[in-house]
Amino acid sequence: MSLSDKLEIRPLSGPLHAPAVRVPGSKSISNRALLLAGLAEGQSQLRGTLDSDDTRVMIAALRALGARIEVAADGGTSITGVAGKLRVPEAVIDVGASGTAARFLTATLALVPGPTRLDGITRMRQRPIQDLVDALNALGAKLSTESPGGCPPVVSKGGGLGGGEVTVDASRSSQYVSAVLQVAPHAARDTVLKLKDGVLVSKPYVDVTLGVMHDFGADVGFLDASTLQVSAANHYRGRDYTIEPDASTAAYFFAAAALSGGYVRVVDLPGKSAQADMRVLDVFERMGAMVRRGPNSVELQGPAGGLNGVEVDMNDMPDAVLALAVAAAFAKSETVIRNVANLRIKETDRLQALEAELQRLGAGAEAGPDWLRIRPGQLRAATIETYDDHRMAMAFALAGLKVPGIVIKDPACVSKSWPKYFDTFQALSAKR
Repeated sequence: MSLSDKLEIRPLSGPLHAPAVRVPGSKSISNRALLLAGLAEGQSQLRGTLDSDDTRVMIAALRALGARIEVAADGGTSITGVAGKLRVPEAVIDVGASGTAARFLTATLALVPGPTRLDGITRMRQRPIQDLVDALNALGAKLSTESPGGCPPVVSKGGGLGGGEVTVDASRSSQYVSAVLQVAPHAARDTVLKLKDGVLVSKPYVDVTLGVMHDFGADVGFLDASTLQVSAANHYRGRDYTIEPDASTAAYFFAAAALSGGYVRVVDLPGKSAQADMRVLDVFERMGAMVRRGPNSVELQGPAGGLNGVEVDMNDMPDAVLALAVAAAFAKSETVIRNVANLRIKETDRLQALEAELQRLGAGAEAGPDWLRIRPGQLRAATIETYDDHRMAMAFALAGLKVPGIVIKDPACVSKSWPKYFDTFQALSAKR
């Protein structure tokens, strides 16, 4: 599908019936696997790698740092790693709009033997990274930030990491923890990472990081609930690795079935996947949906009588908040989403954006410092602002399945995580 500056969503003529939806590889796992394969000794073959703006940014950066990477049309990615011996890039590392790449590559720059610089789009210069920089400097890095509030650009003098003990403030982003963990096997000595005040937002993302690190040969794990340790004796080794489908993207299709009283089956997604946004299935069950988690697929049947409102803590699954929030606008009662302050430092301030666009749609919406209240209302046609945020475009397209006249502005912003999202999404209603 060729996307223009606006896209009107085609409504369903009845409940959704989608027995074989395929979503691309996990963005979270793809960028972790790409980074670790790039740092590893030897060759890796990655299958199912997501093709998106965020993964392209990561691949370009790793090539600039010395890794040899070949990408096949079928999503297979061949990587010859640098065995921890990165080269000084010839130009600025440009992370574009990718927060994941910004955090992970900031940590990686500490391993480069010489000076390097990392930058991104204007919004990236508003996304704080100082807590990560402080943690890396405590381990021997020489990093600094150049924008107000401790935001990129990031400059590194290079020279490597000494390792040792560090306390990380993970109250705003789990990616600070993941970033330190992933480079720690290449520190001069073991690293012990303590969580400030014992707080770790979005812990399932760190669990995913630990899983991928183990798979590539690292010795890492929790010593207790607020302390992790990484051995400097076990470096990454190249391997064959399959990336499972993206649970964050699947959440939009689960939401489509839930709000329409219909049925969806996402294939190749393991029901026991550790991905954070799998937890949104529990929330939809609380709202009245029926879920079946199989070994190689997940099914959701929406309630015929409509969704119930719910009060829920979504700190562990922040990327699924947008899908749930739009589905909640179709519920029979109020929904309150709590403990999601980190949505304010994403691609846009997502709490503010959700409040504005839900109100534009006709729902009642009120955002607080770390919460969002949604009151169902008489929903109406609307042209939705997306704020250059892929998940805003994906989420509000859901409303168009039931409300005629929903127009998504800048639909091409979905290229950040899945350029072909609207091809698959629009096919849902075309089959009815």
